[in-house]
Amino acid sequence: MLERMFGLSARGTTVGREVRGGVTTFMAMAYIILLNPIILAAAEDVTHARLTIVQLTTSTALAAALCTLLMAFVGNAPFGLAAGLGLNAVVAYQAAPHMTWAQAMGLVVLGGLVIILLAVTGMRTLIMNAIPLALKHAISVGIGMFIALIGLVNSGVVTRGVGTPLQLGPNGHLGTWPMAVFCFGLLLMIVLYVRRVPGAILIGIVVATIAAIAVHALATVPPKEWGLVVPTLPESLIAVPDFGLVGQVDVFGGFARAGVLTATVVLFTLVLSGFFDAMGTIIGVSDEAGLVDEQGRVPRLAQILTVDGVAGVVGGSLSASANTVFVESATGVGEGARTGLASVATGALLALTLLFTPLAAVVPPAAATPALVLVGALMMAQARKVPWDDIDFAIPAFLTIALMPFTYSITNGIGAGVIAYTLIKAAKGRFSEIPWLLWVVSVIFALYFGLGGLTV
Repeated sequence: MLERMFGLSARGTTVGREVRGGVTTFMAMAYIILLNPIILAAAEDVTHARLTIVQLTTSTALAAALCTLLMAFVGNAPFGLAAGLGLNAVVAYQAAPHMTWAQAMGLVVLGGLVIILLAVTGMRTLIMNAIPLALKHAISVGIGMFIALIGLVNSGVVTRGVGTPLQLGPNGHLGTWPMAVFCFGLLLMIVLYVRRVPGAILIGIVVATIAAIAVHALATVPPKEWGLVVPTLPESLIAVPDFGLVGQVDVFGGFARAGVLTATVVLFTLVLSGFFDAMGTIIGVSDEAGLVDEQGRVPRLAQILTVDGVAGVVGGSLSASANTVFVESATGVGEGARTGLASVATGALLALTLLFTPLAAVVPPAAATPALVLVGALMMAQARKVPWDDIDFAIPAFLTIALMPFTYSITNGIGAGVIAYTLIKAAKGRFSEIPWLLWVVSVIFALYFGLGGLTV
């Protein structure tokens, strides 16, 4: 039955690999169940109302589970979906100050509907296929650097410096227990991976979590040093979910409350960020999984893109912010995930967190983030496929790769690369080599980069 549903043998995988990959993806992205509520609850809407952590946690877990399972059975892809970082910040700090929470979530729903429309009409597929193959490989490399930086920052290994933008650790050194757990977890993963131990990344996360729990119990570690999650055994395994935010949506009210211009700018930002963040992640993770063909095309792309749009609608409807494909899915691919069966495992575990939320709060960043660093290193291998001796591709590829980690945005990297490629080809008079869609996308990105001047 599983072979018929997911085509395991055709993609060179097994049930064991898929389940292991799905569990790894879950452990790498479970932090969002805690982080998304914190981001949204920290902001006030135009009426000074705040959302509650308990209700947001339920909505975040429910939306992630539903969207990931939908990806499993419709897209047959090893992608976990959840509230997108960056997108939730747009909702909290760009939309909510001008409208109510229900109206802000309504814009999220509208953004998802626009993305669905672009997917079902084939426009989104055309745009993805119009991007040159070299830039697609650069997107993979950029995402690898991006998720590695996410891991280093979330673990506390990289922090804001004194006199420098970044520095090593909290004071130029790694002299804390959480840093020791991170280094132990990363080195363990590397050793297990190079020795081809099945489940190397998952084993590393579990062992590092156990080590963190032991360290916190035996040593004096200030809770703030652990970051978002303090590694302690929960007092209770089960928590009652609160579905109070489900369905609290006003789809068009934001235009009346905030004005057409402000609401449209927010909607445009949500659509563009969601569109290209997901596109970059889908290309990068699929490339790393070996699922793309010679032209860089992804199998079942139309279904995958449609599910991603539906995820935006689901996230808004449940007041969890826009859900999208999570870049941490690369950790599951690193464990061998190749089909939607991995997403079944991820979605099932996300659903379980509705009841077992305390368990999701056990894995500290120091134990989970080494997986992002290792997978980021593995994704760098795609750099060899970029023709660095051809300046037409080398400069756009470099900008794509550099701006993703340096600006903390997949969308910014893609935009810079597309604009640079189009400009270089036009400057050399090679207009026939520029697909017309790239002209359109370049103009859209130029508007996107200048959006700050349109807001008040």
